[in-house]
Amino acid sequence: MARFGRRIAALLIDWLLAVVISITFFHYNSFATLGVFAVMQIVFLVTIGGSIGHIVLRLRLVPLAGGYIGVWKPIVRTVLICLVIPAVIYDQDQRGLHDRAIASILVRI
Repeated sequence: MARFGRRIAALLIDWLLAVVISITFFHYNSFATLGVFAVMQIVFLVTIGGSIGHIVLRLRLVPLAGGYIGVWKPIVRTVLICLVIPAVIYDQDQRGLHDRAIASILVRI
């Protein structure tokens, strides 16, 4: 399982990339940054099983039942992350509410 430090580091990498894109194309608009972050999360989770930050830190999002994560689960997870509160409330397994809601787990590979 991915521990808290790696999760935060991956989030910071993803947010930094979103900020750079927002500065480049939108002259740093906070809503544009959030939108870029959300799109990056959804696209990369669906296609490669993890965001850029996850890939850099050797993490993957996998369903608890195994198999492919699908399309709707990354969308729900990303919306919950953007709301922040579900992402900062986690259980003894260090799974945030955003991961519990879609029955997934972020693992270290």
